[in-house]
Amino acid sequence: MAVTDSSTGHRARTGSVPRQRTGTGSARPRVLIGTDTYPPDVNGAAFFTSRLAHGLAERGTDVHVLCPSPDGPPRVIERGGVVEHRLRSMSSLVHESVRLSLPFGVPGHIDRLLQRLRPDVIHIQNHFILGRLLISAGRRHGIPVVATNHFMPENLFNYMYVPAGLRNAIGTFAWRDFARVLADVEHVTTPTRTAAQLLLDQGYRRPVEAVSCGIDLLRFHPFGEKPSGSRDRRHWTSKRDLRAHLGVPDRPTYLFVGRLDEEKHIEDLIGALPHVTVEDAQLVLVGTGAQRQRLEKLAETEGIADRVHFLGFVDDEDLPLAYRAADVFAIASVAELQSIATLEAMASGLPVVAADAMALPQLVDVGHNGYLYEPGSRSDLAKYLSEILAADDERDRMGRASREMAARHDHQRSLDRFEAIYAEVARAVPTRRVRSR
Repeated sequence: MAVTDSSTGHRARTGSVPRQRTGTGSARPRVLIGTDTYPPDVNGAAFFTSRLAHGLAERGTDVHVLCPSPDGPPRVIERGGVVEHRLRSMSSLVHESVRLSLPFGVPGHIDRLLQRLRPDVIHIQNHFILGRLLISAGRRHGIPVVATNHFMPENLFNYMYVPAGLRNAIGTFAWRDFARVLADVEHVTTPTRTAAQLLLDQGYRRPVEAVSCGIDLLRFHPFGEKPSGSRDRRHWTSKRDLRAHLGVPDRPTYLFVGRLDEEKHIEDLIGALPHVTVEDAQLVLVGTGAQRQRLEKLAETEGIADRVHFLGFVDDEDLPLAYRAADVFAIASVAELQSIATLEAMASGLPVVAADAMALPQLVDVGHNGYLYEPGSRSDLAKYLSEILAADDERDRMGRASREMAARHDHQRSLDRFEAIYAEVARAVPTRRVRSR
């Protein structure tokens, strides 16, 4: 039976999934990726997981994703070469975009799915509901489990409305739970060395490997350039026209892309704007989140509502254009394990001004591709933004440096490493299953 996915128009297969074979008749490697968040969810973990799944599929891996349904009813959909097994879900009640797959009945469903698919590896993206169920199922079926961590308790406090006085205690409990759940998986990765050290500092005692989330250098590239192999069909002769396409004025522009939520500290980006000395400078915000209404009121209070532009959700086709329409990227978050948006900005040839917190310093070579500022210091943020926006030659130099640094995070390299990890753990773990031939 085939259905059409209404969100994309792609043909989608439902029902059973036959074993995939290569042109030589040998079975293709098969990976089951488990995640509690997947597009259309809008967050870094969901974007990374989708890019990983589709990147592996393009390389010939048979990829299946187990994740919550975005609207409740369960279904199986094949989209872009990736088979999505969408589990029945319900609202989390804590955030409009977060849905939960209830564990009732799911273990049996996972057992049947693993018996049918017989994946070489299970790769979980979080240790919450589906992650811990898949770890247990992997043990029962003799299938090795790889885990990638995108988790920090700080990223959940806003969703769960945790009072400030309880955050330390709840954070400590959350890290202990993390260490317990992932104690026996075969391999753990996280996006950066800083993120890996964080896990060790929080009591996790197993080796942790830093593997970058990666960035698509063909999709994200500087304005006026088109790398060989790029699929871009549109060409813009001026930033004025590009900004008009996005609905923003042609002014010196600093940009933020991401969720408009508490831990992103976007109020600092807005509060810095009155102190930016470049005439008519503007802030463009791409993304949705719980803080939007409060941030709009803040811009009005500061008297700069006409220079703060909320673009909301920008679709995949236009997202690279938002970066190319900007002059500099700014991020005030203090809870980033890497920051995919910052990598996208760097690949797009933008200088970066970032809070000196968590993993962001790994993406900023001070004076080379941007600046770091003390978190919360709006005056320093404004000073660095002013310096970059006022100096065309220096801005271009920094943009080129950002692009060069982003090249170290080419997502093809990340895919190479994940394929190698899958092969390593599959060889190392004896299994009780017999693969079809």
